[in-house]
Amino acid sequence: MAASGARSGRSGTPPRRGSGGAKPRPAAGKASSGKASSGKASSGKASSGSGARASGDRGATRKNSPGSAPAPRTPAPTGPFRLGAIEGATPGRWIDVWKERMPGIPLELVPLEISDQRRAVTEASVDAALVRLPIDRTGLQAITLYEETPVVVCSADAHLTAADELTVADLAGEVLFVPQNPPVTVVVDGAVPPTFDAPATVAEAIAIAATGVGVVIVPMSLARLHHRKDTAYRPLVDGPLSPVALVWPDGETPPLVDTFIGIVRGRTANSSR
Repeated sequence: MAASGARSGRSGTPPRRGSGGAKPRPAAGKASSGKASSGKASSGKASSGSGARASGDRGATRKNSPGSAPAPRTPAPTGPFRLGAIEGATPGRWIDVWKERMPGIPLELVPLEISDQRRAVTEASVDAALVRLPIDRTGLQAITLYEETPVVVCSADAHLTAADELTVADLAGEVLFVPQNPPVTVVVDGAVPPTFDAPATVAEAIAIAATGVGVVIVPMSLARLHHRKDTAYRPLVDGPLSPVALVWPDGETPPLVDTFIGIVRGRTANSSR
């Protein structure tokens, strides 16, 4: 029993150094793990800081980039829209549409003479104009809108009124005079030149025709505009037509001009060009 107790006591004593017993490893493992963990934590902090700086740099780049800056707003046009119109032009229906579509922007109608219709546009007295063609289109853009029939204006009791319509040949032997800056030019073989100076305006020419001394050829709208009880007019069926066009300065088209172009072309308020 004593021997057994001795053996039991020897087995309960811790082994001596060099006895082949190994030191417990868990403590060493914890220390090592702590250092590694510390290193990993340090690495993680550095990575996190680097990422924050990189993210901040990228954000600063986007913020300061010219390409990402919002485009400046173009101020809305306030008007007025100045529309020039030669005598006899009929823009009434387009003006009505403008008033419905652009109630806050007034349209000013500016009367023009044929002699200054081009200058009014090139010198910006108007934003756009209804003119009679032909016109020097240098520096201008133009859209032909409609063409007018020419008519022969004569005295109310002239023999030419016996016909409902006339041809150029019917005017042979007639005294034919034209106003300064004629709205339409017709060559009539066999016509008799007048013995007086050319009248200054169409209205004056029609007043002279009323006296019976000769005839004048004008677009139908002008014959109606300056109609008198002592005159009559007949369509010249084979005469040249008189075109009316909308013109505006060459280059980028201003918003108000573009709006009016859309109106004369029949675009709706919601349609694009």
